[in-house]
Order: sequence, then structure tokens, then C-alpha cells
Amino acid sequence: MLLPRCLAGGLPSTRVWVLLGILAPLGMLVLSGGMLMQLRQEAWDKAEQSAQNLLRLVENDIGRNIEILDLSLQAVIENLRLPGIAQANPDMRRHLLFHRTSTARDLGMIVVLDEHGDLVADSLGRPLPRGNFADRDYFRIQRDRSDTGLYISQAFRSRLSGVDMIGLSRRIDKPDGSFGGVVLATLKLSYLATLLDSVDLGGDGAVSLLRRDGIRLMRHPFVQSDINASLASSENFNRVLRERQGGFTAVGIRDGVRRYYAFRPVGDTPLIATVARGADDVEAEWRGKAVVIGGTMLLLGGLTAGLAVLFGRELRRRAAIEDTLARLSLTDGLTGLPNRRRFDTDLAGVCDHPGAAPFALLLVDADHFKRINDRHGHAAGDAVLKGLARGLSAAVHRPEDLVCRVGGEEFAVLLPATDAAGAFRVAERIHQAAAGVAVASAGIAAGSVTVSVGMAVAPPGASGSVAPEALYAQADAALYEAKAAGRNRTRCAPPTADALPRQAPQIRLVEAP
Repeated sequence: MLLPRCLAGGLPSTRVWVLLGILAPLGMLVLSGGMLMQLRQEAWDKAEQSAQNLLRLVENDIGRNIEILDLSLQAVIENLRLPGIAQANPDMRRHLLFHRTSTARDLGMIVVLDEHGDLVADSLGRPLPRGNFADRDYFRIQRDRSDTGLYISQAFRSRLSGVDMIGLSRRIDKPDGSFGGVVLATLKLSYLATLLDSVDLGGDGAVSLLRRDGIRLMRHPFVQSDINASLASSENFNRVLRERQGGFTAVGIRDGVRRYYAFRPVGDTPLIATVARGADDVEAEWRGKAVVIGGTMLLLGGLTAGLAVLFGRELRRRAAIEDTLARLSLTDGLTGLPNRRRFDTDLAGVCDHPGAAPFALLLVDADHFKRINDRHGHAAGDAVLKGLARGLSAAVHRPEDLVCRVGGEEFAVLLPATDAAGAFRVAERIHQAAAGVAVASAGIAAGSVTVSVGMAVAPPGASGSVAPEALYAQADAALYEAKAAGRNRTRCAPPTADALPRQAPQIRLVEAP
């Protein structure tokens, strides 16, 4: 059976191609997934770099302004030591005190408070309002500690202008070293908003200015509840203190939003600047690309895999059809028995490899079959043939035995490893099976159908291979002898010298029971 074997050998290749058709888009998906992860990492790298750049801008600008304000404070303290400054009229005193001060961007004012916290001078050149500021933290710290130096206060709302600001203060000492007051410079909280007005931080982004004790002084975008809030107990702030400079990703304590935080100290001041970018903002552009690329790859991959599965299914369907056609090409359509093509193939195989055991060939022909067709019709004749096919199949018991319909009402039975005596026993069972065939609808009773059998036996020990044509011709000649002798009997052909061993059994007549 060469054709089915070829088809069977082709099925693994079909499975391999289908598997490749599925694995290929999977590989494309894995590759595109790797590319998307790389794009995501690039988005984060870009966000981190931009955050660090913005942080340097904020740190440089704030550091420079604080340095300017501190120099101005020191200049005022130095000018307060000028002879006669206390006796000068207000305009002259303002000029002498503040002429060496510089104006920083978003500077509120510079004021001088005496040891009681009363306002004694300011840089605005206006009539001095009455006010006491002894309750402010910048005054109390400078009053209570002589070594404070530059102090940056918590945010407060000015009692003079009503503007939110922070104060930078230094202590004024009297000649004897005792506390003589405070000089204060103010910086508006809107400073960060002005500095970062053109910067896109995203919906969850923020820039903050913190003191080292965890107090948040400024925030942009401005959230009132965040001003002067203490972060000292938060893990994020403690990490900032430990690492001093760098960046990390964490969840914000205020709103639970996951952000990337970049941070660094503001020069030599007790301030820390932080820039935060929301993770969703960082990945927003990447997500858009991921949806497009991932969706396209999934669609193409799914389409490719689907086509591969359909292709494999079609190949299997065609292979099944071809296998069915191959099987049908070797099968008799009426009886379901193997046909003449199958018989010729198997007979040639047995004759080419006769082996040590004998084998036999029986040709079986229905007696007077034309008379059955003429009397009862072709449908009845077909029913008789089917009955004979069932009977012949029941007469053999081994898997290697082969029963075929070789044409018309003629059947062949190939019996490997069977001697003449065994073949005669099979022939007797065939006669009994034929006698049992009946077609009640056509009025054909049991015992009405008989067969003639021609037998040829190839004994063991034959020199060379047995010719299939010669063996078939001998069985066919024996069949004609059975017909000529009156039908319903078996004849065994004598061996010929060129085809079969000389020890072949003699022709024997078997009468049907």
C-alpha cells in the first residue's frame, strides 16, 4: 500500500508547517513585546533626564536668588553699624540701609525688626505701618539662638501685603553681642509658578521646595494644604535625606499616585528641590504607541495563526480525502472487499517472498450467476454477491488472510503460510457459506447458491521466486476444471515444473455438502 504510506509520511510535515505558522506570529509578538518594553524604558529614561534637567534649573535659579537675598541681608546688617544711622531721618536711613541691596526676582521686601519684633525700616520707601512680628518663627529662632545664621522660615501670609511668601532672616547683634533684632527678606510663593510657567509637568507632576526638617515650603501646581505640611515621617522623604541626590519611583503619600521623584539639595542652603513626574504621564505617549503596535501585531499574528490553522485543517482534510480515495481505489464498491488492484499487489508481495512456508490461492466463482441476474434481477444478483462476500470473509480466520473480489462474480482468497490440506478446509467452509446465502425478497432460498473453487498451492522449498501470473493461471485452470466437472466443487491444480515445486499435492475433487 504505497499511497497510504506516502500520505502517512506527509502528515508530520503538515503538522510541522502548521506549528511553524503558529510559532512565527508568536515569535513576532515576542519580538514586538521586547521592542515595546525597550520603547517604554526609553520613555522612562527620557522622563528621568528631563526631570533632572528641570531640577538643575530650579536648583540653580532658587540657589542664585537665595544667595542674592542673603548678600542683601548681610549688607543691611553691615549698614546698620554705620555711625549716626539711628539718628538719620527715615528717607536717609532707608537709603543708607538698602542702597547696597540687590533686587531678586519675586522679592517681596526687606525689613528690619528691632529686638521687640517691631518694624523699624523696610526697602519699599513708604510710611511704615505699625506692626509687631515677634510671633513669627523667623524672629523667635534668631532671638533664641545666636548661631542660627541664615534661617529660612515656614511659609506665611504677609500682614503688610497679604501675599503668601517665605522669609530669609539673619540676626542683628548689638555691640555687646546681645540680640538687637532681625533683618528679613521675603520671597513670594508664586516664585515657583513664575519659574515653571512654561514647563509641562503633566497632570500628576509637581515641583516642591522642602526644608531638611521635612517642611514643604512651596509647591507647583499650588495646593494650599501642602504648604507647611511635614513630610518628616514619610519613607519617601527619608529616602531623599539618605540619598541626598538622584531619583526613584514611589507612590505619593498625599494622593497615592505612582511618580518618579528627582531631587537634589539647593546649594549650601538647608533646602531640597524635588521634581515629580506621574508614571501615567511618563507612559502616556508610550501607551498610545503600544496600543497601536500591539494591536496591529496581535491582529496580524492572530490572522497568521488562524490562516495556519485553517491551512493545516485543509491539508489534513485533503490528506484524509486522498487516503479515502486511495482506500477506495483498493476497495470494491459493492461488497466492501479489497479489489483486484489490492489483490495483485498482495499476491506479488507473497510470491516475491515465499519464505519457508507454503501458501495457497483460491479462486471462487458463483455458479450460474447470469441465470440469477436474468431470473431475479440485478438487485438480487448484487445481494447474492454481498452474501458471498460475507461468507468468504467468515470462512477465513487469520488477519493475514486476504479475501478479494477480482471481477464480476469471481472472488480470490490468498492464504499465506497454508498448505494444501489447510486450503481444502477453507474451501469446504466457503462451500458451506455459499449454501447459506439467501435473498428472501427475491425468492432465493438457502442452498440455491453454489460456488466453484479453483486452488493452486506453492509449497515450501521452491527454487527461486514464484511467478504470480503462473500461480493465478493454475488456480484459474483448476476453477475451469471444477466448472467442467459439474460446478459446486473444488479442484486443486497440479504444480508445473517452472513455477512450483514438484511435491505439489494432486488434484482432488471436493463435492459440496
